[in-house]
Amino acid sequence: MKRFIRKFIPHFIINCYHFALAFLGACLYGFPSRKLKVIGVTGTNGKSTVVFLITKMLEEAGFRVASISSIEFKIGDKEWQNTLKMTMPGRLKLQKFLKEAVKENCQYAVIEVTSEGVLQHRHRFIDFDIAVFTNLTPEHIEAHGSFENYKKAKGKFFESLEKSKKKETVSVINLDDNHADYFLKFKADKKIGYTTSKENIKECDSLKTVIKASRIIFSAQGAIFEINNVRFSLRLKGMFNVYNTLAAVAVGLSQGIDILTIKRSLEKIKNIPGRLEEVIDVPFKVIVDYAHTPDALRKVYKTLNSSKTQSLICVLGSCGGGRDKWKRPELGRIADSFCKKIILTNEDPYDEDPLGIIREIRKGIKNREKIIEIIDRKEAIKKALEIAGENDIVIITGKGCEPWMCIKGGKKIPWDDRKIVKEAIKELTII
Repeated sequence: MKRFIRKFIPHFIINCYHFALAFLGACLYGFPSRKLKVIGVTGTNGKSTVVFLITKMLEEAGFRVASISSIEFKIGDKEWQNTLKMTMPGRLKLQKFLKEAVKENCQYAVIEVTSEGVLQHRHRFIDFDIAVFTNLTPEHIEAHGSFENYKKAKGKFFESLEKSKKKETVSVINLDDNHADYFLKFKADKKIGYTTSKENIKECDSLKTVIKASRIIFSAQGAIFEINNVRFSLRLKGMFNVYNTLAAVAVGLSQGIDILTIKRSLEKIKNIPGRLEEVIDVPFKVIVDYAHTPDALRKVYKTLNSSKTQSLICVLGSCGGGRDKWKRPELGRIADSFCKKIILTNEDPYDEDPLGIIREIRKGIKNREKIIEIIDRKEAIKKALEIAGENDIVIITGKGCEPWMCIKGGKKIPWDDRKIVKEAIKELTII
């Protein structure tokens, strides 16, 4: 049905429909964003983690918070898993959510903002106080038509700050990203940059504040670094989580939260659900991660392979049948560079042939001896556990904590990689 609509109905009519629905939702629920401080987080990778970190930080500071991400929905003390298979809900659901947040006396709402959501005007008629940009790498190219269009969709979200009715708008920008200058050009009452590099601390009229992480040290436990001469000791691994933390710190400081309160809140976090989440640690480590873009996959493998003392066994698919086929051989190439064994399996094929997806990933893998193909994802995970040794890390990517696998005919199978791992390890232990 969706393909039929896109093919035969003019784009401007579809666009008007999405815009009208956004306006209807706002009217129906009384423009609830005007009664909240709304923070939007966009970028290719790290959005869900940054939403999670900001939420915990605001709560530590004593605020009631509502949040939406691909991981979960939260209104005050109530939390529930995002089962929509959609990061940013539709216009009516989103406005209803904000209305409920107001009713529950929340002061803040933190929303993960996607490029597709922007194209469908889901961000419209939401008055944002803060817009956060994490990073930008190729993704959703087929849906947008080009990388430039993808970037512009993210930019339209930042444009919405100019139309916001809030007293003070804030933009938070990753200065170390190649596209930082593009996002810095959008108007905001206050602009904050974050970086790990002295080279990117620039004095310019548009940038009021720069937050820098220095003296960065990584260990098996996480990352240690300093911000404003305050030492942070995180239990989150990888340079990408240093950047995610910087984004959250920037938001906190913009809201007048004390740096020590920010530090305390972030140091309490043991893990992010489905994001480099350690499910098993004995007799070897098994980690589940959402990574489904080349950039994210490379960073995950690099983080886990940093010690060079452990080998990676990866379970790999290709997220979203029918989408972004260009990245499949690239994911294979990256896995070939880092992993001892590559188990190619099913992920979310939708109406596409799972074996066809696997063949396209395989094109990027030069060392064919590394490859094991098992179409059944549960059996693929079980195989990874069977062949893993004491010095191995099993890394399962693409789904994270997603509760469904989407297959042919619009069907959804209940799923959770973490649950499958725990069940499989018990079976192997019994055997």
